[in-house]
Amino acid sequence: MSSTTRTIALNRNRDARRTRLRSIIGGSAGNVIEWYDFLAYSIFSIYFSKAFFPGGSQTAQLLNAAAVAAVGYIVRPLGSWAIGALADRRGRRVALSLSVAMMSLGSLAIALTPTYATIGVAAPAVLVIARLLQGFSMGGEAGTSATYLSEMAPAGRRGFFVGFVQVTVVLGQLVALALMLVLQRLLLSPSQLEQWGWRIPFAIGGVLAVFALFLRRGIAETDAFERHEVTSATEHGSVLVLLGRYWRQTLWTLGISVGGTVAFYTFTIYLQKYMVNTTGFSRNQATLITTIALVIYMFLQPLFGWLSDVVGRRPVMLLFGIGGTFLTVPLMHALGHAQNALVAFALNLAALAILSGFSSIHWLVKSELFPAKVRALGVGLPFAVVTSVMGGTTEFLALRLKSAGHETWFFYYVSACAGVSLITYILMPETRHQSVIDAEAN
Repeated sequence: MSSTTRTIALNRNRDARRTRLRSIIGGSAGNVIEWYDFLAYSIFSIYFSKAFFPGGSQTAQLLNAAAVAAVGYIVRPLGSWAIGALADRRGRRVALSLSVAMMSLGSLAIALTPTYATIGVAAPAVLVIARLLQGFSMGGEAGTSATYLSEMAPAGRRGFFVGFVQVTVVLGQLVALALMLVLQRLLLSPSQLEQWGWRIPFAIGGVLAVFALFLRRGIAETDAFERHEVTSATEHGSVLVLLGRYWRQTLWTLGISVGGTVAFYTFTIYLQKYMVNTTGFSRNQATLITTIALVIYMFLQPLFGWLSDVVGRRPVMLLFGIGGTFLTVPLMHALGHAQNALVAFALNLAALAILSGFSSIHWLVKSELFPAKVRALGVGLPFAVVTSVMGGTTEFLALRLKSAGHETWFFYYVSACAGVSLITYILMPETRHQSVIDAEAN
């Protein structure tokens, strides 16, 4: 090979790496904003629940707000089917742009909706519609963005790179929590937050989503999708093909998701309210404890992903399966009786470390199970069904059982769900050695 040819090849490789990195960053940035918009609802519901559901105790108001949050999860399978099918037929880039545009509309609608005192029952009705729009968007976003990043990541380091998918999820939540801390401690009083300050995060989210749309219009399409464009279009994004030909992989995806989904919403979202309602910490204390623990948890994701590149996917998932099944109940009991913030923080972090065995690599494991023609649909739809049925109702169930005087039952429910996933991890294949993504590239 001549020096000129070698130079051209090196330049092409460098350009390809730059394009890959730019696309990963563009896709990830959009995912951060999507998750910020979606999770801001649950994080700020502690302030705006009274504006839409006046009267009753704090637990009753939070329960009503949680019920609307659950409505947003109900439509997620529909969004996952529609946007996932679009991603498998028209490309990942088109689908990702559509999902973030819809999220922007939902967030802006919440920011502008008048309160119950102004328009009566129409206020919670508009809130439900906006949440449905957000849920449809997130249903498509989750599977499609995970598919995109899994296909863009280099072989052999896929676990490390796809670990950043969960970083974007947590970073979106942290941005919302950081904004809450700024509003709480520096800018607004509690009464101002309850009256109008809660609108600020949704307005910011709507504008940021427009920026994410601009970023995503410039990302590259994946090689995995482009290689399979020429195959039968009727099979791309087909639910019938997914359930008929890849039913075993679909069942595995469901089993992988059950425990981790319930644990995720328990340990990253509900614990903040649990520390306020049960442990007795103030809102500010609970927010600070949650935020610091989540920062550390965020950095654990690529680390656990890297570990899966070294030892395999299954050993990492077993860390969650075993820990979630046998340690959730004692952890929740201990947190409910924590006497100081340091102990509460340590227990929060322990729960999040266990969760990392699932959250860091579950998107990758699912992507490695399906071929490109149904990958976005296969990754997203089963997960959306689990999230709709179990994840979206986690907080509602926890508050309902507390209201009924049976809070401990919820802890055992989380453990049982982790047990289902533990059985799945034991039975399913090791995808690091049997990755469909790698097989298609060869």
